[in-house]
Amino acid sequence: MKKLVLPLFVLISSVLFAQKSKVMDFPSQELNASRIIKIHVPKSYKEDGDRVYPLTIILDSEYLFDIYVANAKLFANKDKAPEQIIVGITQNQSSPKERYQDCEYDNINSMPTAKSTAFYKFIRNELLNYMDNNYRISPFKTIVGNTLTANFINYFMIEKTPAFQAYVNLNPSYAPDILSMLHDKIPTVEENIFYYMISGTYNGARNKKVKEVDNLLKSSQNELFNYRFDEVDNSTKEASIGQGIASSLAFIFDQYSAISKEEFKNKVARLSPPEAIEYLEKKYVEIEYLFGANIKIRERDIYAIEGIILDKEDGDYLEEFGKMINRLYPNSPIGDYYIGRYYETGKNYKKALKYYKNGFTKIASDDPNKEGYYQNVERVLALRKRGNVEEPEEETPEDEETPEDNNNK
Repeated sequence: MKKLVLPLFVLISSVLFAQKSKVMDFPSQELNASRIIKIHVPKSYKEDGDRVYPLTIILDSEYLFDIYVANAKLFANKDKAPEQIIVGITQNQSSPKERYQDCEYDNINSMPTAKSTAFYKFIRNELLNYMDNNYRISPFKTIVGNTLTANFINYFMIEKTPAFQAYVNLNPSYAPDILSMLHDKIPTVEENIFYYMISGTYNGARNKKVKEVDNLLKSSQNELFNYRFDEVDNSTKEASIGQGIASSLAFIFDQYSAISKEEFKNKVARLSPPEAIEYLEKKYVEIEYLFGANIKIRERDIYAIEGIILDKEDGDYLEEFGKMINRLYPNSPIGDYYIGRYYETGKNYKKALKYYKNGFTKIASDDPNKEGYYQNVERVLALRKRGNVEEPEEETPEDEETPEDNNNK
């Protein structure tokens, strides 16, 4: 039997949690020791060899990892977040004090000590590089911590080029000078950063510092710094962990989700038709870039801006809207319907009939909407027969009528 040699890692076991996860012993030169890590890879990873995935690093993985994986799976299944590759770091492996040594800070300047600097470099230089080199990772990375480890994750944000794009602070136990560090960093942020925090009176004396940080962060004028604080005084330390993880996923991946009522009201409702179309296209370009999810514009998002296209500027952008839909959904009658409506509004019934009929051919014979859709064809045929409107005499190749057109004259 051929012996399998793993030059960097010794595989301890491959086990199933909520989804496929494996446990590995990760030797670290920075720590001069090894750490047990858990890696969750979505089922679709093997099915789609070109897709890339956001990465999430979980500290305190002994109790945060499975909670995060379960919530991430739920949000992905509900199309509220992309599937993620999730890595958990065990921190109470050699002794109960290991976690504190990993994340301790100097009482004088609030910066990491020699031991916690080693843990920082382990994540920054070794773990992230390993994941980037061995998995298909998108540019978007999240890190999650609780109490002391929640304070520690901020050191990745205050560096010149933040290692992560999203920071989940669960009931943070902030170092004394973290406030001034964040105060200096936030104005200099040049790319989107998502910063989530949850706490409450149950967090004891730590909550006072949390409120000070909240007062600073919510006053930020940097539009690239995206911030949310959930104050849940009626919760407990234990219950707030699940609440915070779910709420952070909703906040961080809000852009990935379909257009919500709030997003439409705040960002879309006042746009002109061309601006609304551009907003929709840009939203999905950014989804693909950030999260690696190459998804087509959702039909519900198309319907979300439909009213703007129909109601503003006398439907002048219906044709452009329909062409966009035809590119995305060539087998759907929706795009042809909007283009047909554009020409019907302009009283060019010949072209309107062409597109309505083309859309009709795309509807399955057993579709209950087929008869209703054909009413568009019948309506335009009736308008043509009235002969009250002169249609364009010149014909381009695009205007040439099909045999079906002649049969219906």
